[in-house]
Amino acid sequence: MNNTDSQLHSEFVQFVTERQNDFYRLAFRYTHDQQAALDVVQEALEKALRGLGGLRQPEYMKTWFYRILVNESLTYLRRCKKEALPLAEALEALPAGLPPDVAQTLDLHAAIDALEPKLKTVVMLRFFEDMKFAEISEATGVNINTVKSRLSAALRRLRLSLEEGSL
Repeated sequence: MNNTDSQLHSEFVQFVTERQNDFYRLAFRYTHDQQAALDVVQEALEKALRGLGGLRQPEYMKTWFYRILVNESLTYLRRCKKEALPLAEALEALPAGLPPDVAQTLDLHAAIDALEPKLKTVVMLRFFEDMKFAEISEATGVNINTVKSRLSAALRRLRLSLEEGSL
């Protein structure tokens, strides 16, 4: 391993160490299963480490890795041939009479989970990972206008879903 590869490896280790909880949280949003989320993150890290030498511009490490993580999450969902455990089922175990803000937050998360994967991904990267449109474009491999239109469509569907739920 030469100095450039060694430095890139060190930067990647620092990047992963600082953001490991973010990676887990994103994977969990797809899988709704603790072990599956850990497996998805591990698979993404393995792929990233194998491909680290091909990363030509280290300043794009964040979007490069998020692309790998999102793809691994979607692969997990396809491989399982089912959606992850619906959030609604997990919520049934919660006590009745939750405060309104908690109930609204849970409704929002359930509505996000119901979105198709490409819309859900844009929402999660924009609002949960605080990524800019250009970063989402890099991470998902679609142009910036597609990111904006997907976000607009997702927000429209979320609004409708939440309005229907409050009736």
